Amino acid sequence: MPSEGIYERFINFYTDFAFKKFFGTPANKEFLISFLNALLKLEGDEEIKDIKHLNTEKLPIVEADRKAIYDVYCENNKGERFIVEMQKASQINFIDRSIYYASFPIQEQGEKGYIREMDDKKVYWKYELRKVYVIGVLNFIIDDNPKHTEVVTHAKLRYDEYENELYSDKLEFINIEMPKFKKSEDELEDMLDKWFYAMKNLYHLADRPKALREAIFKRLFNLAEISKYKPNELLAYRDSLKDYRDYYNTIDFAEIKGRKEGREEGRAEEQLAIVRRMRTKGLDTATIADFTGLSPEEIEQLS
Repeated sequence: MPSEGIYERFINFYTDFAFKKFFGTPANKEFLISFLNALLKLEGDEEIKDIKHLNTEKLPIVEADRKAIYDVYCENNKGERFIVEMQKASQINFIDRSIYYASFPIQEQGEKGYIREMDDKKVYWKYELRKVYVIGVLNFIIDDNPKHTEVVTHAKLRYDEYENELYSDKLEFINIEMPKFKKSEDELEDMLDKWFYAMKNLYHLADRPKALREAIFKRLFNLAEISKYKPNELLAYRDSLKDYRDYYNTIDFAEIKGRKEGREEGRAEEQLAIVRRMRTKGLDTATIADFTGLSPEEIEQLS
């Protein structure tokens, strides 16, 4: 975990405060538009021209079922839906959770309407769907498969039988594993590289890097400057930063405790093996205690 402080010049992009300020605020939608166009490599007529932020709390069809709350949920000018999530650390069933989240914008598109006039005025569904993207900005690596080296991975619905031919283009999962992004400023090649660099390094930069010369990054760094925040914004960021630090401190503590317990367990197993070997040699408890430094009671427990 980075050791940034509240007195850094710019805010930490990985905090909930920053992520929602940049990507989840309608007044700042230019940042999300630029990021999505870079991520999807959209140019010219294909570029996203505008987005509309939608309600991030999705209620289930049945009240007793589980709801979903997104970090960012929006719709572009083509009617395509985007769920954008920032995840600090790996979660159990992370992929299943992403699929569950995708079910809500799909169901929302089941609007009712008349396909044709019928004598009984029967209502039919219009099943044509707009594309749904589920995008995860992940501050962890999904798995330890050495073949999975890409920073960005795309998962779509495809046939198994027909040379991986696309089954449907209406659903796409995009995961961005930020720890895999290791490029320096001199190595940045395109807008996506620049976005990743800004997101990963914002909190410890003293100034806007020369490589991020585009106007969008000038506005980003201006908005990220902590000294310009009003007292209520600064308080909200401090709370968000504290949550961020507390989370990683908990993870670090658990890892250290696990390693310590593992070492202690290993030593106990080694002691047990030594005591057993000495027993097979016919040595008595007093002799074993003298050689190992264990008390007679500990030796009896291990025997």
